[in-house]
Amino acid sequence: MTADGELLADASIADQTEQVLDNVEAILDSEGLTLGDVLKMTVYLGDIDDFDEMNQVYRGYFDESPPARSAFEVANLPKGVDIEIEAIASL
Repeated sequence: MTADGELLADASIADQTEQVLDNVEAILDSEGLTLGDVLKMTVYLGDIDDFDEMNQVYRGYFDESPPARSAFEVANLPKGVDIEIEAIASL
């Protein structure tokens, strides 16, 4: 989703991954947390073949030790997007 709320469903998986992680960062920030507070992330991909491209972007958000992560291919994601990420963080 862009700053004006437009979905990035037609964007590359790299662009969609960046947007999702920016959204996660914003949610964490609103609670006084950072990506360093994330314990576990679950990545849902519309096509598991996008994993390497997604992972390149993902690695850029975690300088040191990234949180535990699972990744799955799913049949269908909401609103036609190619990626969804769930994060569990600790205070």
